[in-house]
Amino acid sequence: MTDTADIQAGLPTAARRHLPDAPFLVAARGGTPSRVPVWFMRQAGRSLPEYRAVRADVPMLKACFDPELVREVTLQPVRRHGVDAAILFSDIVVPLVAAGIDLDIVAGTGPVVAEPVRTADQVAALPGLDPVGVEPVAEAVRLLTAALGETPLIGFAGAPFTLASYLVEGGPSRNHERTKALMYSDPATWHALLDRLADIALVFLRAQIAAGVDAVQLFDSWAGALSERDYREYALPHSARVLAGLADAGVPRIHFGVGTGALLGAMREAGADVVGVDWRTPLDEAVRRVATPGAPTVVQGNLDPAVLFAGDDAVRAHADRIVAEGRAADGHIFNLGHGVLPNTDPTVLTRLVEHLHALPVA
Repeated sequence: MTDTADIQAGLPTAARRHLPDAPFLVAARGGTPSRVPVWFMRQAGRSLPEYRAVRADVPMLKACFDPELVREVTLQPVRRHGVDAAILFSDIVVPLVAAGIDLDIVAGTGPVVAEPVRTADQVAALPGLDPVGVEPVAEAVRLLTAALGETPLIGFAGAPFTLASYLVEGGPSRNHERTKALMYSDPATWHALLDRLADIALVFLRAQIAAGVDAVQLFDSWAGALSERDYREYALPHSARVLAGLADAGVPRIHFGVGTGALLGAMREAGADVVGVDWRTPLDEAVRRVATPGAPTVVQGNLDPAVLFAGDDAVRAHADRIVAEGRAADGHIFNLGHGVLPNTDPTVLTRLVEHLHALPVA
């Protein structure tokens, strides 16, 4: 395991934009914003025709390492929807590729690893991440902070458990059977793997912070496959090390997983300032689960992405309910309970943002 101080060495936090009134950042810190802040996971993606135009014939990983293209795609939903935060266009496997791991993002499948990692020797041979390897991402962040004006920029990384699942399975998995087999049969190798991946995630996030992002989100997309007991033993310590390594950066840290209703309290314990909630758990119940004495309780979410296909009346009704539930928290950032679905009509998202911005904050 690499010492956190070693990971941080050479990555000083850059002076970033001063955005004291940005609704997203105010809510993320537990304050009362001037309006209900909203952004959408996968807001820059296949639902936007302008995205499809600039990505035509450009492979995903190539796009992620093109600073000008990253800048353009990240800005598209801000221009179109008027959301309160941009999220860096990237992918959770980008730091693995930058470190030299042989994988590709296959259309219709997702990340596919050339040689799955399942033994102690393979874990020991995994490369670390040099910040130079993600300099194109840092350059994209610098371009974006110069272009976004008063809109905050969110950086992100995949959590160690989710990255490990891709590496062990060799790609996406429904049941994570190989992942759990390694976890249960060889805990020493499992923890060594997640230590290495925590190092990689931390270097990637610190590089984004040094370049000027205003907040970060740690995606543990597959953590919902774990029981709370297993999450606490096999995943939480590694996510906690990533989040603790960012504590001195002065930016809000968001932690999000899918199907993680039973894990929300533990995910908050990992060190998150904001806990993302998928659509399966009502926000007021999520607030009860994540509340921590002496610290603001801030949640993010959690409209079911499928509601966006149900017509404006249904969208507004569900949005109003979620905003009302979110008032149980000290801060609430409106979002979907997962990403925008590819066939979503983008005008529905624009109208939803307009509706949310017209609602009273309290």
